[in-house]
Amino acid sequence: MSGKLRSKVLKIDLSKYKYEVEDRKDLFEEWIGGVGVAVQLLKEELDFDEDPLGENNVIVFATGPFTPAYPLASKTVALFKSPLTGNLGESHAGGRTASSIANAGYGAILIKGRSRKPIYVVVDEDKVHFKDGRVIWRVKSSIVTGRIIAEREEGRGIRTVMRIGEAGIKLVRYACLTTETYRHFGRLGLGAVFGSKNLKALVVMGRKKYTPSGEGYREIYDMIYKKAVESDAMRKYHLLGTAENILPLNELNALPTRNLQSARFEKAEEISGEAFAEYSLGRRIACNHCPTACIHIAVLREPYEKEKYFYKTIMISYDYELIYSLGSMLGIGDRSWILKLIHKVETLGLDAMSTGVCLAWATEAFERGMISERETIVKLEFGNAENYLKAIDYIVDQPNEFYSKLAEGVEVAALHYGGVDFALSFGKNEMAGYHTGPATYVGYLIGLRHSHLDNAGYSLDQKMKGLTPEEMVERLVNEEKWRQILSSLVVCFFARGVYTPDIVVKAFKPLGVEYSENELYEIGGRIYREKIKLKRKMGFEFDELRIPKRVYETKSTRGLLEEDYIVRALNYYRERYWDNV
Repeated sequence: MSGKLRSKVLKIDLSKYKYEVEDRKDLFEEWIGGVGVAVQLLKEELDFDEDPLGENNVIVFATGPFTPAYPLASKTVALFKSPLTGNLGESHAGGRTASSIANAGYGAILIKGRSRKPIYVVVDEDKVHFKDGRVIWRVKSSIVTGRIIAEREEGRGIRTVMRIGEAGIKLVRYACLTTETYRHFGRLGLGAVFGSKNLKALVVMGRKKYTPSGEGYREIYDMIYKKAVESDAMRKYHLLGTAENILPLNELNALPTRNLQSARFEKAEEISGEAFAEYSLGRRIACNHCPTACIHIAVLREPYEKEKYFYKTIMISYDYELIYSLGSMLGIGDRSWILKLIHKVETLGLDAMSTGVCLAWATEAFERGMISERETIVKLEFGNAENYLKAIDYIVDQPNEFYSKLAEGVEVAALHYGGVDFALSFGKNEMAGYHTGPATYVGYLIGLRHSHLDNAGYSLDQKMKGLTPEEMVERLVNEEKWRQILSSLVVCFFARGVYTPDIVVKAFKPLGVEYSENELYEIGGRIYREKIKLKRKMGFEFDELRIPKRVYETKSTRGLLEEDYIVRALNYYRERYWDNV
């Protein structure tokens, strides 16, 4: 490799209220950027034995060399020790965050320590300001918090405002970090890590402009742009968004319903992407430097209680995972109620998937008599959205032991109250919305984020015929290795059909960097192995992985799943990859 990449790392110490800038050309030249570099920075700075909510946990935000050079390179990677799993936490978010960090001159920002009082931090290129956050600390709404900071700070149009809501303040283990208006660092509890550090928000202003000047840059840019807007690679994300998945997955017997007691929902048409688009869609918006506009915003009109014909209009972002987790998983088939639930978790700063799975388990446990209204305070029953709205408040406020346990995740709650067999978590991370077959669940378990985004097992389930467990594992691992490159560039996974290996090689050249496809694949494999090492140093135990029995009890796209097949796949993975790093 030759050429130059953005290589400055801003290190912020909240305990000392100090900061420094390091040029880490060594890391960016070897590991590209994004997740590749973030893994190395975390290894250097993290106390591996530290409690995830302790002072010495470390957060790394990293962008890639394609930010903001090319379209769709709009994601920021965050790495940290997860308070939900106790292990590696990895979360990606779109919006303006990546461009703001890059235009401030940084390839990565690292945060460590804990402030003695509530603060928010403003990064204005080479200056960092530690600002008193006590006045806004108890503001429950992440939306209102964002508005207050936006009014107090300059930089409109060039800044990103990352902040937490009440869930982060109360250290809910699956609290998320909200950025801009509708994007999130979701899953795995980054919001709780912010809360534990007395950090209400991080504002980054990027005033610089970056335009590569290498030969052929304009041609490569136009090629990527044209492929994004004219081919089928991104079309579905613009038209209906991921909500398009509701009807096909329901038809395939793959839509988790009522805590996966079924994989078909009788009201799927009413909550489908088509129905949302026809009756609720208000507008589409895009992340910075993205021509696709996959963010679908619904309009919810709510009447004022005592004023006839007076309404407040709320704009709410929706997608497949939100509709699944707060819709079919809870037996709710009314779009308006789903939007109200989405708005509630959005306001409080909760991860929607974890929230929905936790409430689904709690509802079934309630139905079975394992818990009562003494614990739940409200009657939990599938389809009762009004009571779910109250329960979400209780998860954050934690008025009793039950909700305190539920705020730690479904795994912790089920181990305490029972119902582990139908507590749907994988590696302690609540499941995503796919019951397509064995590759989905093996993918959750061996994926280094324990996420459907690791290796697209749900997609493999729909394509695989006659694959042995070993062949399935190889395909999952190969997919995940390539995704380490996409996560290092950092490009949106929706654009994986645009950023094929040959396109990535071409796109590097105007930046003054030379890679072959084989070199990229080799780096992806090395990052993959580095993440396994990192997880092991954090204390991850492969033997502690479990498969909820519910997975085997509900028919999927591929019928009832065979436990022996999945166990064989896991044993192969452990021998082939986990134990050989």
